[in-house]
Amino acid sequence: MSDQERTFKSIVADQLSHNMKQYAMFIALLAVWVLFTILTNGTFLTSRNITNLFLQASHIAILAVGMVLVIVAGHIDLSVGSLMGFIGAIAAVLQVNFGWPTLPVILVAMAVGVLIGLWQGYWVAYRGIPAFIVTLAGMTIFRGGIIAVTQGATIAPLQESFRAIGQGYLPRILNPEARTGFHEVSAVLAGLFILAYVIRQIANRRKRVQYGFDVLPARIEALRITLVGVLIAAFFGTLVFYRGIPWVVVVILALTLFYSFLTQNTVFGRQVYALGGNKEAARLSGINIRRRTLMIFVSMGFLSAVAGIVFTARLNAASAQAGTLVELDTIAATIIGGTSTLGGVGTVFGAIIGALLMASVNNGMSLMNLSSDVQMIVRGAILLLAVWFDIASRRSQN
Repeated sequence: MSDQERTFKSIVADQLSHNMKQYAMFIALLAVWVLFTILTNGTFLTSRNITNLFLQASHIAILAVGMVLVIVAGHIDLSVGSLMGFIGAIAAVLQVNFGWPTLPVILVAMAVGVLIGLWQGYWVAYRGIPAFIVTLAGMTIFRGGIIAVTQGATIAPLQESFRAIGQGYLPRILNPEARTGFHEVSAVLAGLFILAYVIRQIANRRKRVQYGFDVLPARIEALRITLVGVLIAAFFGTLVFYRGIPWVVVVILALTLFYSFLTQNTVFGRQVYALGGNKEAARLSGINIRRRTLMIFVSMGFLSAVAGIVFTARLNAASAQAGTLVELDTIAATIIGGTSTLGGVGTVFGAIIGALLMASVNNGMSLMNLSSDVQMIVRGAILLLAVWFDIASRRSQN
C-alpha cells in the first residue's frame, strides 16, 4: 500500500470517526428508503410518492428548525404540536367562517405564534419555571384551545390561495398547462441552489485556510463537495421530472438558509450554543441568558405558526385532532439529525434530514397499511434509539 493510499484512507477514517453522528443519519435515511422500497415493491421510491413524502415532512421540518435552538440551549418544547394545530384552527376559522383573505390570515396567525412564544418564554426565562413544565401546560392549554375554536368540527374548505401554500407548485413558463414532466423553473432553481452550495463550501475553505485552521486535502474536499452536489441534484431531480418544486419546499429552504446563517454566523447563534454548553460560563461571560431564552421561544412560536399554516393548507381543513403527537416526531427528528439532548450541539441542516427520515418511516408504514398502534410503537422506539445513540456517542468521545 502506497503512502498516498494510506494517507487517503486515514483521512477518510478520521472524518468518519469525528463526524459519525452526521454520517449515521444519512446512512439511516438511505437504509430506510431501501427497506421500504423493497417492502412496497418499488412504490415508495416513485416520483409521486417522494413528492408526497416531502409535502408530508414539511411541517415537521419547519418545527425541527426551531426545536434545534430550543434543545441546543438546554430546553425542550412539548407544546409545538398542539400550538401548530391551534394556530391552524384559528387560520381556518378566520378564512372559512369569517371570509378573511389569505394574507391577513397569515399575518394574524404569525402574530399569535409570536405572542404565545413570548408568553411561554417569559415563564421559562423570567420566572425560572422549567421549559418542560411550561410547555407541558401549554400542550394541554392549546389542545383545549383547538377544541374551543373548532367546536369539535372540521373547518373546511379553505380558499385556493391559502391551499396553494401547502399544495401548490412553482409555476411553469414553457408549458404552463402541463401537470407532469420536466419542470424548467424548478430545474433552474435547483441549479442555482447547487451552485450556491459549491460557492459557499469554497468560501468556507478559503476562510479556514486564511485563519490557519486545518482543512481537508483539495482532492478529498472536491470529492466531498461533488458527492453532496450529486445528492442534492438527485433530491431535486425527483421533483423536477414530476410536478416541480412545491412552494412549501421553497419555504423550508429559505428557513434552513436563514437559521443556518443565524446559528453559525451571528453573535446570537454563538450565544445560544454557549447556553447549552455551559450556562454558568455563559452568564459569567456577559451573555443575557434571560433575553436569549425568551427569543428562542419566540422563534419557536413563530415557526409553530408557519407550520400550522402549512399543515392546514396541505390538508385543506382544520380539525380538533390536528397536531396530535407531532411534538414526538419533531423531537425525534431533531435528535436524529444530530442535536444532542444534553445541549450545545446540533445543526439546522441535520434537523431537516432527521425530519425527512421520520416522514419516510411514517410514509413507508402507511404504504404497508400498518395499523396505527404499530406505527406509534415504531415511532416511540425510534425516539428511544435516537437518544441512546446520542448518549453513547457522547460517552465514546469522552
